[in-house]
Amino acid sequence: MHVNAREAVSRALAQKGTIEQVYWVGCGGSLIDLMPADYMLRTESASIESHALTARELTVATPKRLGEHSMVVALSHSGGTPEVVEACKLAASRGAYIFTMTSTADTPVDDPAWDCFVYDWNDDTPQRDLDAAQALMVCAELIQAQEGYAAYEALYQGIDELDDIIVRAREKVRAELCEPFADACRKHDFFYILGSGANFAQTYGFAICSLMEMQWQNCAYIHSAEYFHGPFECTEPGVLYFLQMSSGPSRVEDERALAFIETHTDSYLVLDALAYGMDRVDERVRAYLEPIMVYYMNVELRAARGRVFDHDPSIRRYMGIEKY
Repeated sequence: MHVNAREAVSRALAQKGTIEQVYWVGCGGSLIDLMPADYMLRTESASIESHALTARELTVATPKRLGEHSMVVALSHSGGTPEVVEACKLAASRGAYIFTMTSTADTPVDDPAWDCFVYDWNDDTPQRDLDAAQALMVCAELIQAQEGYAAYEALYQGIDELDDIIVRAREKVRAELCEPFADACRKHDFFYILGSGANFAQTYGFAICSLMEMQWQNCAYIHSAEYFHGPFECTEPGVLYFLQMSSGPSRVEDERALAFIETHTDSYLVLDALAYGMDRVDERVRAYLEPIMVYYMNVELRAARGRVFDHDPSIRRYMGIEKY
């Protein structure tokens, strides 16, 4: 059945009574879109456990608690990711409520055996009708239903504010950061990307998807708080760092990292979510919403690099080509 997040939670609670665990399941960019929801649920809920897992992990190391009071939210942009389908079938056999999301109807992920949200992956689709926001709505609806959520309305309002924020932020990043970033990529064969909080999903995603997959750019992602527990020993002049600064509570972690980077290398770039419009969003929920905005900044940055290197982001040499 095709349902949205609100309807899915209502159906889950009608079937299960209560939800005790939520497992967010996907691969690559799909998992990345679910990670902020996992962060939100772990932060905001006092009664619901939350775990984000790459789909294959759910099937090879299945949590013993996965069962009748579990909800699995599984995402596959293409709708055909075999690992996601396998994870959903396993979770269904354990009695969990399954809610999938995909941009492609009538694919294996859009199976009548469970509920599915099908979204239109187009530039003019409002954020509330896309996967990442729907995942956050799952959190809001679950917490509101089982515990009450004081920032419930603020989250929905923030989601609607994102549409205009993203338009303005894309203009800003093109004007201010795309050229310096592409130029830095010309000068550095390798660099580090730092971030924190819910937005660490995009720090991770920028590295493994936008740059490694789509640009064949060698790089590494580091959590801003973990930077001081080993990685900062590599900081020196000539080593490039790209810091994605959060607008939420974890910003203090990014500020600490920036203070050290500023005094120990001459090569760094900063994308500050507050300067890119997230200051307009209620501070109680902006940390969960900023990864959606930062994703679009990462799209602009990878495109800028692609133009300089004559490397279209759609080019692959292994994915979907070789057998693996």
